[in-house]
Amino acid sequence: MKSYEVNFDGLVGPTHNYGGLSYGNVASQSNSQQSSNPKEAALQGLAKMKALMDMGFQQGVLAPQERPDVAALRRLGFAGSDAQVIQQAAKEAMPLLVASCSASSMWVANAATVSPSADTADGRVHFTAANLNCKYHRSIEHPTTSRVLGAMFANQQHFAHHAALPAVAQFGDEGAANHTRFCRTYGEAGVEFFVFGRSAFDARFPAPQKYPARQTLEASQAVARLHGLREEGVVYAQQNPSVIDQGVFHNDVIAVGNGEVLFYHEDAFLETDRMLAELSSKLAKVGGKFQSVCVPRSAVTVDDAVRSYLFNSQLLSRPDGSMLLIVPQECRGNERVWQYLQGLTGSGGVIGEVKVFDLKQSMQNGGGPACLRLRVALNETELAAVNPGVIMTAPLYDSLTQWVERHYRDRMTENDLADPQLLLECRAALDELTQILKLGAVYPFQIN
Repeated sequence: MKSYEVNFDGLVGPTHNYGGLSYGNVASQSNSQQSSNPKEAALQGLAKMKALMDMGFQQGVLAPQERPDVAALRRLGFAGSDAQVIQQAAKEAMPLLVASCSASSMWVANAATVSPSADTADGRVHFTAANLNCKYHRSIEHPTTSRVLGAMFANQQHFAHHAALPAVAQFGDEGAANHTRFCRTYGEAGVEFFVFGRSAFDARFPAPQKYPARQTLEASQAVARLHGLREEGVVYAQQNPSVIDQGVFHNDVIAVGNGEVLFYHEDAFLETDRMLAELSSKLAKVGGKFQSVCVPRSAVTVDDAVRSYLFNSQLLSRPDGSMLLIVPQECRGNERVWQYLQGLTGSGGVIGEVKVFDLKQSMQNGGGPACLRLRVALNETELAAVNPGVIMTAPLYDSLTQWVERHYRDRMTENDLADPQLLLECRAALDELTQILKLGAVYPFQIN
């Protein structure tokens, strides 16, 4: 039976803005309060989805959140009609309104952690929505994320869904941004690689000093238990605290893996040799041959990696066994990074080609190609059980492009977020989107 890795890309929401909400994310903070273009952002994301589909890769789409989140504002004490809630928040606590309008759910690498059926005890694909409790504006996402994933992967014979972990610091969980799976083929048992920034209960693990470590060891271990993963099929590794303090807020900003290959920066991890040996040993036991591609700091500094998002790229397997690296155009704009990539693809190694995409709207808010997609390994039967409305096709691409053109603004500033009309526009757009994607009622305004 054939198996695939399907990339479900996040559709950028209508309130895409540069609120500078993510402390520790250099791009997010440095572009704070600039004017954004939601329409351009959504079209850039859709163009990437279409391009990968045209290259023969399986591609899906994941719907955005309802924003502004008026219910979240009500829980914070704002009252009255929806319009009055928004106006009161804008007048008394603008940062809370900005947080309630965040479109960061577009980075669905943070939506959940996914384990394929070949790895799990019950032979189903398991999903655990991330609690994202390190940042308020993201911590309010997981209820809708769970409903959307449940509507996409509804067949209980093939799919299992878990609620987000307890929303406390000890179980901070950032989803697939700190999770990679290695395997010989997508349908065979593999090794799931969990990267954490700190331990909540064990002081022996060093912690960063400047920026927060968002993923805990305890959260990763809990997800592995929920998914029924075998001990011999799991490897835990700690992210280097010093790179977190340089703006590497998730592992997918400093490393990316696919198949049997890990592409990583020399400074990405602590105890790198031990981690590589464990990955190699455990992957060998399930028939795989682990390969690592280390980018030396002498060629690309951590600062280069953060500014170009070299590692926040997509590493995709082609039928001939070679791999394609999807990078943002910022990599071509960084002389050292681009020189390294030219040498990499010319070396005859496993990464044979690099393709560049314009994702400037996402990049300016701190998310590159890898942030925009959630990887789900599925066999043919499981793929057939996915809600067909969310699988990218040429007609769906056309429908979504036309939908964006109808509903999205081409300019968004902080002042625009205070416009009560924006809420009505967003709800009208999302109501139509759920029909296009055949999701049913997944948003609070559709349910309540």
